[in-house]
Amino acid sequence: MSDIKDATTADTAPTPDDALRMADAAEKKGPVLAADGRPLKQSLNRALRLQKLRALALVAPLLIFVLVTFIAPIADMLFRSVENEIVSETLPKTTAALEDWDAEGDTIPDEAVFEALYDDMFFAQEAKLHSRLGSRLNYEQTGVSSLFRKTGRSVEDMGEVFQDQFEDLDDFWKTGENWTSFMASDEWLADIQAWDADSGDRQPRFELRDGIDDILPATAESYTRFANYVRTEDEDNVYTEDPWAVIYSSFYDDLTRADAAAIAAYSGPAAEQIKSAATAATGFETIDYSEAFLDIDEDWHSIDVWRTIKIYSPKFTNGYFLNAIDMQKSIDGPELRPENERIYGILFWRTMVMSITITLSCILLGYPVAWILANLPARNANLLLILVLLPFWTSLLVRTSAWKVMLQQQGVINDTLVWLGLVATDDRLVLINNQTGTIVAMTHILLPFMILPMYSVMQTIQPTYLRAAKSLGATNWTAFWRVYFPQSIPGIGAGSILVFILAIGYYITPEIVGGTSGTFISNRIAYHISSSLNWGLAAALGAILLAVVLGLYWAYDKIVGIDNVKLGG
Repeated sequence: MSDIKDATTADTAPTPDDALRMADAAEKKGPVLAADGRPLKQSLNRALRLQKLRALALVAPLLIFVLVTFIAPIADMLFRSVENEIVSETLPKTTAALEDWDAEGDTIPDEAVFEALYDDMFFAQEAKLHSRLGSRLNYEQTGVSSLFRKTGRSVEDMGEVFQDQFEDLDDFWKTGENWTSFMASDEWLADIQAWDADSGDRQPRFELRDGIDDILPATAESYTRFANYVRTEDEDNVYTEDPWAVIYSSFYDDLTRADAAAIAAYSGPAAEQIKSAATAATGFETIDYSEAFLDIDEDWHSIDVWRTIKIYSPKFTNGYFLNAIDMQKSIDGPELRPENERIYGILFWRTMVMSITITLSCILLGYPVAWILANLPARNANLLLILVLLPFWTSLLVRTSAWKVMLQQQGVINDTLVWLGLVATDDRLVLINNQTGTIVAMTHILLPFMILPMYSVMQTIQPTYLRAAKSLGATNWTAFWRVYFPQSIPGIGAGSILVFILAIGYYITPEIVGGTSGTFISNRIAYHISSSLNWGLAAALGAILLAVVLGLYWAYDKIVGIDNVKLGG
């Protein structure tokens, strides 16, 4: 039994793991059974699993809360910083056609690309996606947004050239029922005719007729997109809905480019009308898509527009991150932006420097206050502590606005300095709308976050240490610097981390009192989220800021040691 005795003589209290080790040692002497007849080790393992499951159930709500409110938003932010699906999803045919275009040359894409652009733009404007796409590309090249909106208003006129000619040829091509008679499968036709719109049931999913996509591939694709949109977005009856103009242009392309033998061999519904249309289509008036887009706006013949579309056609891009570090994507690869457009590097540097300055200011102002609180009698210390916490009872916006009143050139501070004769009336200090105003206001706002951690640590420092140092011959300064201050460093570290992290994320205070030279990178992030709606760039800036903070945290841990940070005790 010596092994069992060794296992029970640990310094710590017994745990289920100790019981398992005891069971292992006992099993070497022979089988040990529990009260229920099972092997003791198996019973202990089962009890340990139940204990872990109960512990997990207790922390599960907190884990779920952290996952939903913290981890998931960060993951979404990181995804938005590289996501770029809107270009390829809105212009699928155009981006595919641009793959063979030499963007490094000096010629615009050929007619096939413009024809693909027509198809994509037609469906995009019906779904109201062209304006969103224009806004996305406008982040990379100014003027693209207005170009896409203008094109969306005019693109429908192109297809009407073919629509008018088919409808003049035969009234058959005017109504939606005639189109569905040969485009849709017999099963779908039976289902849609039996469907009652007032019943509340969903409209049957559109199904192409077997083999029609072999004869009329472009028409089949366009009609399917049309049918799905009418069914899901417009919620109209596909069977009776007249086709869009883009379907007529696709139909013309199929009839003029398809194998004549395949058209002649077709014997399904509307075979005579299709054959007649194929014969007549060869004499139709055609469209020069390149010239048609040029008539809408001459920018469609600008090579820079097409380069922008091609560069940002992949579903994922590093363009947001490049923009966030004052670079841009180009045909030749990443390159620096023009010097007058480089602002984010300046903002990141300013944010770091000013946050460190604010943190140091809080340490210099907060340390004496925390020392006084820690060394006063409890009754007096509690009264002063209420004064420290008093700013928390006032809105952040109100406190910041109050500083705006106090710091302006006709404000309280300048008036007081003039009254004391320290500043001339015509030489008042400029304390607002600059870095000085931001540092003063944010130091006041964040000072309690520095005082409280230092106070909680200083409370644990025994006064007898200072008395002992003085009894050994140390001066007041030596006793403080060699004995008291080292013990208060954990509180300084905790307060510094808290103040610094809060400082780099503030944007209300710098926005109100900082002007153009006192704003932080967080102000730019807020601008892109709420005003420019460039969420990808905002996410990239946020991701870089997060990486910088984690890097500084890692460096702090290596230099100071995060284990040395305490909040008291």
